Amino acid sequence: MAHNNSIQTAAPASGDAPLKRVMGPKLLLLFIVGDILGTGVYALTGQVAAEVGGAAWLPFLVAFGVALLTALSYLELVTKYPKAAGAALYVHKAFGVHFLTFIVCFTVMCSGLTSAATASQAFAANLFAAFGMEAEKWWITLGALGFMTLVMLINFRGASESVKANVVLTVIELTGLLMVIVLGFYAMSNGQADFSRVVAFETPEDKSVFLAVTSATALAFFAMVGFEDSVNMAEETHEPNRIFPKVMLTGLGITAVIYVLVSICAVALVPVGELAKTSTPLVLVVKTAAPGLPTEYIMPVISMFAVANSALINMMMASRLLYGMSRQGVLPSFLAHVHKRNQTPWTAILFTTAMAFALIILVSLSDSEAIRALGGTTALLLLGVFAFVNVAVLVLRRQTVKHEHFRINRAVPIAGAAFCLFLVLPVTGRDVIQYQVAGWLLLLGVVLWGVTWLAHRNKKMRLDPAEIET
Repeated sequence: MAHNNSIQTAAPASGDAPLKRVMGPKLLLLFIVGDILGTGVYALTGQVAAEVGGAAWLPFLVAFGVALLTALSYLELVTKYPKAAGAALYVHKAFGVHFLTFIVCFTVMCSGLTSAATASQAFAANLFAAFGMEAEKWWITLGALGFMTLVMLINFRGASESVKANVVLTVIELTGLLMVIVLGFYAMSNGQADFSRVVAFETPEDKSVFLAVTSATALAFFAMVGFEDSVNMAEETHEPNRIFPKVMLTGLGITAVIYVLVSICAVALVPVGELAKTSTPLVLVVKTAAPGLPTEYIMPVISMFAVANSALINMMMASRLLYGMSRQGVLPSFLAHVHKRNQTPWTAILFTTAMAFALIILVSLSDSEAIRALGGTTALLLLGVFAFVNVAVLVLRRQTVKHEHFRINRAVPIAGAAFCLFLVLPVTGRDVIQYQVAGWLLLLGVVLWGVTWLAHRNKKMRLDPAEIET
């Protein structure tokens, strides 16, 4: 039989039960807010400030604007096709190119790995901060590897994040950020703040203000990602066509307000140079705002919870996505092995953990700041995916569905695609290592694809995104 390069979308078996619709507006809002909050703002506030100075709130605001355009595109697609498949489904429906759909799937998986690696670095830094230690870079690297090993063991045992667990961890994340805001405003009311810093641009000598803002925005975008994961909850949400638009936009708005307030508190209370040097910026802000309170020891623990949740969710997603692609014959078959007792994809878990280890070690050996490099790579990969999703909206306008759905003006996806592509380009001042890491990951994907194609060249290779959770 000749090799078939088309995608075959299989319908679900008639005996399969539909997913249970358990999420109303409140739970969906908590899911979206909890998914967006986390590693980005806890770890990257200082790095953003290092690019633009005291106006660190501006890149977060611009990143929110770009995220909003893409979120509107996602809303049209998720209400038009309310299935738990995400970007892979939309790209498949729009273009029907097997290799392109595979690359989108693989890129989403890689973004999960770089995000988890970022979280592991932030976890290690906050762990040492909780004990009042200023750790060397290699100690943080060892701590990150140890934490990633723990995540692997939990993943291997089959731990899953329930909606209730997500609510608890979201509350913990929110508590930490509200603590920064409340203590920050209290300190500012007592005259501890220098508000002149909040509107001051202090850019690196080799960058203009425009380049500094775009570079910082490309980094701050990492703090806004997560909204796209909520489309995978479409089949478990009551009346998704009705509540999704209002809830997603509300969640994005809440996180944007929190980020702007946190960044204003940070730069008003702590000089930009000190923020840029630390890998635990919000711990430093709390310590400065209330030096007599035990909050400086509580904040690192809260930060650890926030980033640990991000790491576990991303590693579980990455391993299951790799397993799904292997099971459908578009990646080597050894990645589809399931542990008999735990019923978890153990080879995919080992493979993704090894990739995360390599990312952590690779970045630690470079001269770049690890959290910045890995967080920026995550944003770079997802911006590429978002560009395709925005274009898919325009292509899929030719397809109609019988039910009512959210619809946006054509200018929105056009602007979304343009801004996403611009933030991918080197003209934004991105660190070279981000392109290097992303390039090596995508090259690995192409190699794995090629190996599988050779092994299956006389068989049908298919990729049914409806069966893959992205």
